[in-house]
Amino acid sequence: MKLTRSPVLNAGLGALILVGGAVFGGIVLEAVLGSPGPTRPDVEAVAPEALIDRSDRTAVYANDFMMVAAHPVAAQIGAAILDDGGSAVDAIIAAQMALNLVEPQSSGIGGGAFLLVWDAETQKLVSYDGRETAPADSNGGYVRDESGKPRPFMEVVTGGRSVGVPGVLRMLEMAHKDSGRLDWADLFQPTIDLAQKGFPISPRLHGLLQNAKFLSDMEPAASYFYDPETGEPYPIGHILKNPELAESLDAIAQNGADAFYSGPMAEAIVDTVRNAARNPGMLSVDDMTGYKAVRRDPVCMAYHLNQVCGMGPPSSGATTVLQILGHLEYGAKRIGSLPPLSPEAIQYFGEAMRLAFADRARFLGDADFVSVPVTEMLTPGYLSTRAKLMDLGTSEKSELPPGNPLGDQAFRSDILDDSPELPSTTHLVAVDRTGSVATMTSSIETGFGSRLMVGGFLLNNQLTDFAWSDEKDGNPLANRYEPGKRPRSSMAPTLVLGPDGKPRLAIGSPGGSRIIGFVAQSLVGVLDWNMSVQEAIDMPHFLNRNGSMELEDHPDLDGLEPVLAGRGYEVQRRAMASGLHGVEFSGGLLVGGADPRREGLAVGEGNLNRDLGAVFDDLLAVD
Repeated sequence: MKLTRSPVLNAGLGALILVGGAVFGGIVLEAVLGSPGPTRPDVEAVAPEALIDRSDRTAVYANDFMMVAAHPVAAQIGAAILDDGGSAVDAIIAAQMALNLVEPQSSGIGGGAFLLVWDAETQKLVSYDGRETAPADSNGGYVRDESGKPRPFMEVVTGGRSVGVPGVLRMLEMAHKDSGRLDWADLFQPTIDLAQKGFPISPRLHGLLQNAKFLSDMEPAASYFYDPETGEPYPIGHILKNPELAESLDAIAQNGADAFYSGPMAEAIVDTVRNAARNPGMLSVDDMTGYKAVRRDPVCMAYHLNQVCGMGPPSSGATTVLQILGHLEYGAKRIGSLPPLSPEAIQYFGEAMRLAFADRARFLGDADFVSVPVTEMLTPGYLSTRAKLMDLGTSEKSELPPGNPLGDQAFRSDILDDSPELPSTTHLVAVDRTGSVATMTSSIETGFGSRLMVGGFLLNNQLTDFAWSDEKDGNPLANRYEPGKRPRSSMAPTLVLGPDGKPRLAIGSPGGSRIIGFVAQSLVGVLDWNMSVQEAIDMPHFLNRNGSMELEDHPDLDGLEPVLAGRGYEVQRRAMASGLHGVEFSGGLLVGGADPRREGLAVGEGNLNRDLGAVFDDLLAVD
């Protein structure tokens, strides 16, 4: 893998090559959560995100604007909004609506999101919390059987009890009121038109449908995605029309988010959840009408001469990413002096990540309900003390305990979370002509969410992100289920401000709890190893969530398993379908990077294509 910058404009999409075998098959508990613990839920065969290979991907360069999204049509729709004078927030809204249609398994108006917005005029950064909330009359008892043992994970996911109050629309409306330039309704029209006309099923969506457990049993999703005569998913290229989604989006376009949170649409969502054939839930109209998005202060920390900023609780993403960087900043070495894919670099990064994940499991939850010591966890003194615990030797590695950032003499270090968090999410980045930036991670949780479909969109299963136990040894867990609470997330939309205080890099990824490692590693790639954003995204993944050392199944990492095993790690190789999307500010240019492991695309003025039919044709073309 080249580690030098290569300013080549790639206006094409490249070849789509499906990776077969186990990529679309089931994965067991260790593949999702690491080694199973006695209280963790039994995650059965859960299909990971479909993995593709566009190894010829190169960065996209632009002068005026940039849009990056996980589907080329969504990226083109967002870029067209930017070209028409829209703000970065306008483009994010338009692209998210398109993703709801063409990438329905990952995100949409039935889910939630976190958004960072940098305003070039005011030079201020705001973070928006659109995370789902738990219904007022519900509880988390549905995740366990009568004997108190965790139920099979996919049985818990499916149906109404796992559905939280969707938050993304209320959040996007709030951000649009703050930073939008085009009319709200105009941002919905491209997807309304496409939903009515129909779109071809992509290779990635088809692969996911082949292994989406329970989806073919759940109406109306079954009739939408599967051939009623054969029971098989519709083939690649089959035209899917979604008039129900078009109708829903039209109502929201004309009447704002209130059309979703009250009236017939809210009543239909509540009815779908409460009368689900599997696990009927307790969502109410009051839960819907009472939902509020929240502006929150971003969480920032110095790394070298930069300020790295992200979303605070209820996301664990920024705090944990920043702790990883802090351990590297105050550790015994400079990771930038180590070759990027060397055993020494992988071990050093893995040890920094192990420490951060130990703290994540103990302290992080919804700060509106529990005290989260974010400031104390990110102080130089605490991070430097923790960094001394990095084990760079060859002794056998065991799970690390959390630290004690508050210096509490009564601190209990063994009260750890048992929540699963699975990788079906999406990330978008937009930069407009003024230099304003929006970076958003959006999710419905597990692929295809709860499997419940209403109004043409899928509902989330985000409530499974709560801890599956309320307490351990009589002590309450920070991420325990509580009515009205937002479950902890790993989503990590990130903005890096350079030494001049201006944006240097905006990035994020899907991937469940692996998001944190994907983002932190990419930041190290750009800030320590002088990679371009595309090179950092392309880099094979290596991470450690306070358990096994996980290596991406990539030829550049061949031969490292025995070396790392000799340094005391259990080593696991696997496909890792990250979806890193980012924009770097470099030498007066915008540099867009899209993950070659997915279908996404970076679009600037040089490769903008308003002919969506041609964009779909390129997506379906396989060399």
